[in-house]
Amino acid sequence: MKFFEEKIFRFLMIVATLVVFGFVISIIWTIASRGWGAMSWDMITKLPGGGFYIGKEGGFLNAIVGSLYIVGASTILGLLISIPVVFYLNVYLKKKSKFAYIARLAYDILFGIPSIVYGAFGFTIMIYLGLRTSLAGGIIVITLLIIPIFIRSMDEIAREFPRDILDTTYSLGATRYESMRVVLRQIAPGIATATLLSVGRAIGDAAAVMFTAGYTDSIPTSLSQPAATLPLAVFFQLSSPVKEVQDRAYAA
Repeated sequence: MKFFEEKIFRFLMIVATLVVFGFVISIIWTIASRGWGAMSWDMITKLPGGGFYIGKEGGFLNAIVGSLYIVGASTILGLLISIPVVFYLNVYLKKKSKFAYIARLAYDILFGIPSIVYGAFGFTIMIYLGLRTSLAGGIIVITLLIIPIFIRSMDEIAREFPRDILDTTYSLGATRYESMRVVLRQIAPGIATATLLSVGRAIGDAAAVMFTAGYTDSIPTSLSQPAATLPLAVFFQLSSPVKEVQDRAYAA
C-alpha cells in the first residue's frame, strides 16, 4: 500500500510537470508561428510609418528604445534605493526589531499591489501637479513598482546571513560601514536574482506606463516627452482588425 501511494504521487507529479511544460511550449509555439513571418530587420530598426497600424511599412524601434530607457533607468534607481534599505534592516537594526517587522510587512503589501494601481496613483499625482505623460513619469512609477521586488528578494538572502559573523566583525573593531561590505559580498547572488526579477516585471508591464509614460511613434529625446514601450505596442497592434498588424504584435 505504501509503494502504491508513492507511485500515485509520482504519477501526479509527472502529469503536473508535463502540463506546465505543455503550457510553455504552446505559448512559444503560438508566438513563433504568428510572429516569425512578420519579423524583419525593418521591424526593429525603423519607426512606425503613417500607415503602420493598418498594415503598411514601418517598425517598432520607438517601443524598443522606450522600453530600454524606462527599464534601465528604473532598475538603476531601484537598486540605489533598495540596497541601503536592506542594509539598514539587516545591519543597523536588531534581528527582532519591531520597526523592521513593520517595514517588511509594508513591503510585502506593496509587493502584492497590482501595477495598474501604481499607474493610477502616478496619473493622479501628475494631474494634481499639472504634468503630462512623460518618460520621467514612466521611470518613477516603474521604480516604485519594482522596489518591493528588490527589497523582498535581497532581504530574504540577507536574513539568512549568520548574525555571528557580524558580531565577530564588530568584536574585531570593524565599523558598521565595514560590516556592510561583508554583507554585500554575501548577498551578491540575491542582488543578481532581484535584478532579473525586477527587469522582467518592468519590461512586461503595460498598465502603469500607459497612465504615466503615454505612447508616441517617435523616440523621446528628453525626460518630459512621452515614450512608447513594447507591451503597449503589442496591445495596440493586437487591437487592430488587420491580420498583418496582429502578426506584428506577436513579432513584438
